[in-house]
Amino acid sequence: MSQALNYDYGVPSHDSLYRLIDAHARQTPDAIAIEVPSRKPLNYQILSSYISEVVSQLKSMGVGRGDRVAMVLPNGPEMAVAFLAIGAAATCAPLNPGYRKSEFEFYLSDLNAKVLLIQSGMDSPAREVAAERNIPVIELSPSSEAEAGIFSLTSDANADINQGGYAEADDIALVLHTSGTTSRPKIVPLTHQNICASAHNIGLTLNLSGNDCCLNVMPLFHIHGLIAGVLSSLAAGGRTVCTTGFAASDFFELMQTYRPTWYTAVPTIHQTILSNLSDHKQVLENHQLRFIRSSSAALPPQVMSDLENAFKVPVLESYGMTEAAHQMASNPLPPYKQKPGSAGIAAGPDVAIMDDAGKLLSSGKTGEIVIRGNNITAGYENNDEANATAFTNGWFRTGDQGYLDNEDYLFITGRLKEIINRGGEKVSPREIDEVLLEHPDVIQAVAFSLPHPSLGEDVAAAVILRKDTELTEPMLRGYLFGKLADFKIPSQLLIVDAIPKGPTGKIQRIGLAEKFSQELQREFIAPESELEITVAGIFKEILNVEQVSMNDNFFALGGDSIRATQAVSRIRSTFQMDMSIITLFRKPSIAELTAEITQATENKDTSDLADILAELESLSDEDAERLLNELDGKSS
Repeated sequence: MSQALNYDYGVPSHDSLYRLIDAHARQTPDAIAIEVPSRKPLNYQILSSYISEVVSQLKSMGVGRGDRVAMVLPNGPEMAVAFLAIGAAATCAPLNPGYRKSEFEFYLSDLNAKVLLIQSGMDSPAREVAAERNIPVIELSPSSEAEAGIFSLTSDANADINQGGYAEADDIALVLHTSGTTSRPKIVPLTHQNICASAHNIGLTLNLSGNDCCLNVMPLFHIHGLIAGVLSSLAAGGRTVCTTGFAASDFFELMQTYRPTWYTAVPTIHQTILSNLSDHKQVLENHQLRFIRSSSAALPPQVMSDLENAFKVPVLESYGMTEAAHQMASNPLPPYKQKPGSAGIAAGPDVAIMDDAGKLLSSGKTGEIVIRGNNITAGYENNDEANATAFTNGWFRTGDQGYLDNEDYLFITGRLKEIINRGGEKVSPREIDEVLLEHPDVIQAVAFSLPHPSLGEDVAAAVILRKDTELTEPMLRGYLFGKLADFKIPSQLLIVDAIPKGPTGKIQRIGLAEKFSQELQREFIAPESELEITVAGIFKEILNVEQVSMNDNFFALGGDSIRATQAVSRIRSTFQMDMSIITLFRKPSIAELTAEITQATENKDTSDLADILAELESLSDEDAERLLNELDGKSS
């Protein structure tokens, strides 16, 4: 089981949202808590007083402890203050404003929302769904003349309740759904104690204080933005700049205006920042960052290196998930070492590795990552089956695969549900991502699973390349052969302009085969030459398919190592040439393979002619003339 170096995370000073804010309001009332362009900054004293006001307002509207308030709000300071104020009185259920009607129907029903909180003037299908389900609506109107995040509430609801007042440590402060990429989304309830503990852990890991300012570019309907971007700053008495979302041009302007000491984001945002640095060199020279934080997805080592070289500050990769109220592990600040490719050390909760039978494993052994601590949810809501598999001997099973090294640094090798089983060979798509991203011309990359007729699953990958590169798919495939085992090489490599991402900017690997279905179906080009038709005939016979296009991939059509051996054997005997099975892996289409056969044949003819000339030179003039006459006679 991992240890958190010399950190003593202990018990957080505050166990509820209101007490956390109120403590700073008493100690440093004038300190800024939240700020945003074109608004007056919001200090802790005003924030605390306003939370009390909202708690009373909600009580008059019939909303109190334990009631679910579905929040559909745009990113920004009002969303941050609403999270704090609603959470102090009831239970927040923030929803992505971009959901469609069918999604709002599911989430509002599944949450059993008592009311819908929505920004005034927002045209959202959530309104229609609320009306159909007789869910009262509370309108939130930003107070543009007041401090950042202050708003007014209006509602037709008017029913006083007895269960008013401030929520306590064991009350549910926040409910979120899991992503639901492989199954029905599960409800994750998080208590005040859970989220306050996580904010405390993040603050200690990052050595946050009242002098720190976080530039939050993450959406606030997601645990990363809510807890790491907002609550950890406020728990430390610092300030946070609540943006309306990430935009590269705004990011650099905000960096200059607010001089933040840190920001946290997903890897795709970091990559976008890097690609725009050349236009903002002044920011690099004058920034006040102490560090950069990355979480919610694996940070490619090359991206970490590029960020550190550009900003000259440590880049800390952290490991988080909703069920842990975000943070579980993190790379530490100097003087402790960072390990590129590692999720760091335990950062609050205990972290261990467990086998399928529930046994904890020693350093270096690969298994499922498990956690326990006061920031971990007590269990999914109304889902006994999921809880039975998620918890073992008090440990929560994360669903991630990894190992701890001999210094207790955690390395994640993949998501168990994302591991590709290619004919019995287990392939971690994350490993392929990292190798692709090591290529200097690759900006973004994601490997994913494809259905395969004989292997069950096959490997594909999509990449975005740097502008003006001359890198081609065959060249990239050749690069991979020097880095990965044959069975890990993607059967299809797509060079694309964009890779689909989730609402938080995180690449969602599962489902990419369907999203890239059009790119995966290539235009049919019929073989024409005798050589092309012959090779196509070998492919069709061995793969038992009716037709093969010039650019079809042998392995994507159903080929495996056994069929590849058969195909290479047929090519050898048909064309009387030597060919390695590696050639077919490297050049798996008819177009590539026939070019290879042609080149090999030409080289063989050149070699045969050289042998003949060498033999002629060794003969007498009389014998040489006789041999040439014989050859001329055979040719005629």
